[in-house]
Amino acid sequence: MLRDDLRTLWTEPRPPDAPARVWRDWALLAVCLAAVALEAGLREDVVWRPVAAVFAVGLCLLLLWRRTRPLAMVALAFGSVVLLQLASLVAARGEPVGLDTSAVVLVLVYALPRWGSGRDIVLGAAAVLAAFALCAVMDDTPPAEQIVGLVFLLLPGMIGAAVRFWGTARERQMDQVRSREREQLARELHDTVAHHVSAIVIRAQAGRVLAATDPDAAVEALEGVEEEGARTLEEMRAMVAALRDRGVGAELAPPAGIADLERLVRAPGDRLKVDLRLDGELDSLPPAVDAAVYRIVQESVTNAMRHAVGATEVAVRVTAEPHTVRVSVRDNGQRTGRVRDGYGLAGLRERAALLGGSLRAGPGTDRGWQVEAELPTARSERGAYSRPRR
Repeated sequence: MLRDDLRTLWTEPRPPDAPARVWRDWALLAVCLAAVALEAGLREDVVWRPVAAVFAVGLCLLLLWRRTRPLAMVALAFGSVVLLQLASLVAARGEPVGLDTSAVVLVLVYALPRWGSGRDIVLGAAAVLAAFALCAVMDDTPPAEQIVGLVFLLLPGMIGAAVRFWGTARERQMDQVRSREREQLARELHDTVAHHVSAIVIRAQAGRVLAATDPDAAVEALEGVEEEGARTLEEMRAMVAALRDRGVGAELAPPAGIADLERLVRAPGDRLKVDLRLDGELDSLPPAVDAAVYRIVQESVTNAMRHAVGATEVAVRVTAEPHTVRVSVRDNGQRTGRVRDGYGLAGLRERAALLGGSLRAGPGTDRGWQVEAELPTARSERGAYSRPRR
């Protein structure tokens, strides 16, 4: 079991979203260099002042590559620590060489498990422990203090591993939300295609019956077959283009749509007043878009009930335009804590993107929370919903 865990750790890839260098890195470097300059200039008991200052500056510069080259930076930093300790031992200096600002090496210890691969983590941890063991042997520090120092050294690494695990778990949950949203959309598209195919079969049967006695009626039936076939082909193209995961389950009940919004907005009762306004021609929307509008309103109203502190009203607007349908949901409550999208909004964004539209969510201009979505009702040549070219 332990061997399998080590093999899994060794083959763990690096996080794919590691930023190379951002403005915070330069700010951190400036602060560290300023601290080095102050300590090297004002502190009186510095041993080998020029060497200690150059060593500290070198550690500060290593911070710039801590995400892109975490193993190399750790190896350089702790290798330099060992060399400095050996030089101090050879020179028979009784006092430690270095500045207190050299503690920036802890940032490299944090970055190793946060941004490194499994191989980097194993080799980097071995280098850190080897450097600490060598320094502990050459130092006269009591064992209790050495244990405290080891814990202090490894603590940033444990924090980095925890942050990485949390981020990976959240991304995995996001993937599951996207997968469920795609599966539900596939069910809805399956219902639509099944409806069209049934209509095709009925019209074809009618045309065969009327072919001998009423040719005109048979031709009309064939035109209906052609129309239904074109619609079916559009839905199938949309399914293939939008969905890469085609897991269609057994639950194929007709999806809720705009016609069900009146019943939905009555659900909150006295807890929250929902002002629903429907404008435009909303009866002829594609079934997938119709279901998406319902889901957006449902999730937004549910979020307002759960998270909007002091909210008394939610305004829901669904407007049909020539080639798009716009959905707007706003509440008049207050949001507490850090603003961040939940899994429900992530699923809605995925659904809107699959249909060729967009969804935005965030704080309102004065107060409350607003969700705005724009979904195209026309088709592109590839089958996904989009505005036709003018």
